[in-house]
Amino acid sequence: MTKVILCGALGRMGRAILRLSLEYNNLEVTAGVEHPDCLRDQDLGKAVGMEEFKGRVLTSRLEEALPLGDVVVDFTGSPTAALAHARLSAYARKPVVIGTTGFSQQQVEELKELSNLAPILLSPNMSLGVNLLFRLAQIAVKALRDKNFDVEILEIHHRFKKDAPSGTALKLLEVSAQALDKDPSQVGKFGREGIDPRGDEIGVMSLRGGDVVGEHTLYLIGFGERIELTHRATSRDIFARGTLEACLWIKDKPPGFYTMLDVLEI
Repeated sequence: MTKVILCGALGRMGRAILRLSLEYNNLEVTAGVEHPDCLRDQDLGKAVGMEEFKGRVLTSRLEEALPLGDVVVDFTGSPTAALAHARLSAYARKPVVIGTTGFSQQQVEELKELSNLAPILLSPNMSLGVNLLFRLAQIAVKALRDKNFDVEILEIHHRFKKDAPSGTALKLLEVSAQALDKDPSQVGKFGREGIDPRGDEIGVMSLRGGDVVGEHTLYLIGFGERIELTHRATSRDIFARGTLEACLWIKDKPPGFYTMLDVLEI
């Protein structure tokens, strides 16, 4: 049995992970962690209104919950909080699965250092399908790199999403640029205006509106033809399922810095 400590337990993703964890007979969420401002009850089941989790700890201090689980999941939505949780977990030699996005490069480097103590999995998108998209994008861009195709990325999310571009779009930019042997920070073009012609760049565009869960398209645009690789999320359940699969996978792994591609073994 894999015992999971869930940071961000009262958020939308946290609640989805709790609900879907009930479908697994080899995994259970044994404790929750939440920001103190959101804490109204120290019983996880009472706080989320789910009978199955009554009697399980809900706290604002991860260190209190660490002895209760094998794997720590972070969906707090705060890179600062996620990094603090990763530190505590790594020092306790507990594997960590991080679905929070928005990390600076410096913060990512610290996570990589911490992964020398315990396995850490960081992914901008926990969906199994999106991570397959990353690999397909890498293959397609590399195959057409010298064939006069332009690469563009478009992402759409609900009106409440805070960061733009999405972490998934930035990952698509990263894998595409790497396939072209280019630096993502040099070729990424975030939005366009003016009258300059398109240069040697990868455009990344963000749309926000309504209740769109998430949509990402990689365009490979040539002369007379166009290839579109698209992933559409219609439910947040896909991110929760991917997270739970990552928990099962990482439990007994050695220290190291992992992604969902490792979970998929591709």
